[in-house]
Amino acid sequence: MADSATSSTFLAVVGGASLLAFSARRLHPTDRLPSLEGWALGDRTLGPVWTWLLLGGTVFTAYTFTAVPGLAYGSGAPAFFAVPYTILICPLAFVLLSRLWTVAARQGYVTAADFVRARYGSPPLALVVALTGILATMPYLALQLLGIRAVLTAGGISPRGPGGDLLMVALFAGLAVTTYRHGLRAPTVISALKAPAVFLSLGAVTWVVLRHVGGPGPVFDEAARRLGSTGPVLSPAQQPAYATLALGSALALLMYPHVLTAGFAADSSRTLRKASVALPLWTGLLALFGFLGMAALAMDVRAPRGNAEAAVPMLVDRLLPGPVSGLVFGALTVGALVPAAVMSIAAATSFVRNVYVEYVHPTATPKRQVRIARTVSLTAKAGAVAFVFGLRHQDAVDLQLLGGVWILQIFPAVAVGLFTARLHPRALLAGWGAGMLSGTLLVVGEGFSSAVALGFGRLQIYAGLAALMLNLVVAVTLTAFLDRLGVPRGADLTGLPSRLTVRRRPDTRANQQ
Repeated sequence: MADSATSSTFLAVVGGASLLAFSARRLHPTDRLPSLEGWALGDRTLGPVWTWLLLGGTVFTAYTFTAVPGLAYGSGAPAFFAVPYTILICPLAFVLLSRLWTVAARQGYVTAADFVRARYGSPPLALVVALTGILATMPYLALQLLGIRAVLTAGGISPRGPGGDLLMVALFAGLAVTTYRHGLRAPTVISALKAPAVFLSLGAVTWVVLRHVGGPGPVFDEAARRLGSTGPVLSPAQQPAYATLALGSALALLMYPHVLTAGFAADSSRTLRKASVALPLWTGLLALFGFLGMAALAMDVRAPRGNAEAAVPMLVDRLLPGPVSGLVFGALTVGALVPAAVMSIAAATSFVRNVYVEYVHPTATPKRQVRIARTVSLTAKAGAVAFVFGLRHQDAVDLQLLGGVWILQIFPAVAVGLFTARLHPRALLAGWGAGMLSGTLLVVGEGFSSAVALGFGRLQIYAGLAALMLNLVVAVTLTAFLDRLGVPRGADLTGLPSRLTVRRRPDTRANQQ
């Protein structure tokens, strides 16, 4: 068990996060009547700093901060795909999120499926977009609990068995209450504690490690020796899988409902672009976490077999004094609470907006929609807890891997739809089905590996990107066929251009002559 100083600091950090969450109603209060937009998006009132805190706190989850160093500890260089992957997110968010925010705010859309429903006039296509988002989010939500468990168990704060399970339930119960009452405002104010806590604690750990080993050079040299034949550098055969995994993961992440929800809460597209430009600060943290995974390997930290995620928490427990260790463990725990809350809100909002109102109760009042969303949000958290306790750790990881492949298949309907409506909604449905089926078969057929061979020698690429390519081929080909047959489309209600256009600067030479 952890010493009293570690536990006390940990409880202070988590307790501070809970107090902030209960004060969330003071964040941009309004006199508006209860609405789903107010509960799920904070009435779209977040400025640049709050948007950066919430978006970064949502994208960079606690499980990311344990899984990346765990992969570095076990495999070396492949773990660092997360660095270019999160760098790619920034320009994509700058372009895609800001454009989607503009049309969503103008038309009152709350989810990506709202946009798809209006863009293509196709309720079935909007339904599969919403259900795919919910399906992909649930294992991701469960992984936040697994991240907390890995951190607290390795740090000796949480006992194994029922006692540790009760501690995690208590942490999530407080989160559930504040989210139920205040919606997105609760994780937003918690993110104000997450950022400084994670930045400060990681800086302290990195400084101690570098002082202990004498610099990054000895860390990588010793890690290379221990990794043996794999080494800390990518082999030529690994490079295609590395590059496509980074690209595919970046495209997929922006389709997750919780990332879109965090983006929609901004007060303007300009605010969202400012926050996107500053996101690389979080990427720097992720790179340092990967380095700490290599440091744990170099310093002979013995993580339990099959639980490499515990390597860095064990390193922290070994090197740092109790109060600083408690700060690190508290920061990582708070780091799980922010994305977990946003994920449950996003899943609940998608269900209410695109399933309940569309197919069950079309005349539901805004007040009733909020009430149903709150209930679904609680159910999502309870489901995540049951998911973790009822399944093996590897089951949750495998399902989250599939979730990334699945969510990527809505990219043509959402992201491509921002620039052109030329793709036929029925063709998009067929492409989505082909991508979902092929991606699932590829991942399962390779034993739940994200990289799959496509029959071109030893070349491997990310399974989700391979499925997306098939998705696009089917959608484009079938669109041409349906248009030739004259199959009608639904009305486009977004006000966006129906096809991609290039803006040209006016020719002023004639006026100058």
